[in-house]
Amino acid sequence: MPTLDNPWTGVFAATLCPFHEDQSLDKAGLAEYIHELAKVDGINGLVCNGHTGEIMSLLPDERAQVTQILAKTVTQANHTTKVVSGVSAEGTFEAIEHAIAAREAGADAILLMPPHHWLRFGRAAATAISFCTEVADRAEIDIILHQYPAWTKASYTLEEMLEISQHQRVVMIKMGTRDMSRWLYDYEQLKQASPETTIVTCHDEFLLPTLLEAADGALVGFAGFAPSLITELVYSALEGDYARAKQAQKTVAPLARLIYNFGEPGCGAHQRMKVARWLLGHFPSPHFRRPICPLSEQTIEAIRQELATINPEL
Repeated sequence: MPTLDNPWTGVFAATLCPFHEDQSLDKAGLAEYIHELAKVDGINGLVCNGHTGEIMSLLPDERAQVTQILAKTVTQANHTTKVVSGVSAEGTFEAIEHAIAAREAGADAILLMPPHHWLRFGRAAATAISFCTEVADRAEIDIILHQYPAWTKASYTLEEMLEISQHQRVVMIKMGTRDMSRWLYDYEQLKQASPETTIVTCHDEFLLPTLLEAADGALVGFAGFAPSLITELVYSALEGDYARAKQAQKTVAPLARLIYNFGEPGCGAHQRMKVARWLLGHFPSPHFRRPICPLSEQTIEAIRQELATINPEL
């Protein structure tokens, strides 16, 4: 895989989180899974405690434990893989506490999600900007800004992103607008304003189109499921090898249909992803944290049969 000049480019894999049947963290299983991902050529970063990693069901101390296991596993394996931990909080003080805990647990950066009450009530531009910059200043850790879909009230406008990206601690924007009509324009405007801030796609369902049009890499849960397949797709696209990228897409597409079912990433997709990787013998358990209910036996069997026809090499 190519070595890219900026360390915040390339493939960043959002990781799954294994649980025992009693819903407790499977720490040994998590370490084994992280070790397997980190050794994949082309994985430049691992991102725990994202939506793929079920952050909403993790207690604060568990989020720190997951980050610590990730960082320790990467260090023991002598990998240079970046360690990123998700932060989701409703207030600035709480977000700062979580960010500091992530830094102390060994994270190189945090993936900062917007407060979720914004989804319902919205917010002023000054509120959005100050939330991000104050967390960066007070926690003293680099930030990956998590941009939500444009149709939500939590999505940052281009003007807001332009201002936030000027902060020296904002190293990446995880671009999840899902508005393809603006993708290239927003990318060009942001890169012109802050060239060192990378713009990566998190559009699992539009992965190849966004990569070919304009992107510095990808931060996707799909890379935590099928890392070798996704690194091949991402780097062939970044290198401008259209034929190779199209061939990689043909391999990825059947898995994308199985996992995402023609929709966006969400709890249902992440659950199918976990179960599918478990069925393939690459994950310790299929258990998802409550309140998500287990998949039915019929659904699991359907996934098993579909995987048998695809026969993927993760």
